[in-house]
Amino acid sequence: MSTFIMLTRLDPEATRSPQALERLEKQVMDRVRKECPKVKWAGSYAALGPYDYVDIFHADDVDTAMRVSTLIRACGHAHTELWPATEWSRFKDLMRSIHVEA
Repeated sequence: MSTFIMLTRLDPEATRSPQALERLEKQVMDRVRKECPKVKWAGSYAALGPYDYVDIFHADDVDTAMRVSTLIRACGHAHTELWPATEWSRFKDLMRSIHVEA
């Protein structure tokens, strides 16, 4: 499975109370679990800065990750950015396999 990092910024009009935010989160995640049952969540974090949340998840392919992102945008009234990610040890292995002539 591939790893993806998703940054999410909520539309301020979508959630006017903590209770509304919690209901929205449950609705969106129920939909994601139903439509993308193989996706595995590695972590979810509230963040300070330009994004409200950072999620890390594993999906079989880019299309599935895009489906997750699209569901969150459409159902969660949010803006998302989706980044593919590679574990550092794997990245180092990839770099060692590149031969560049000086």
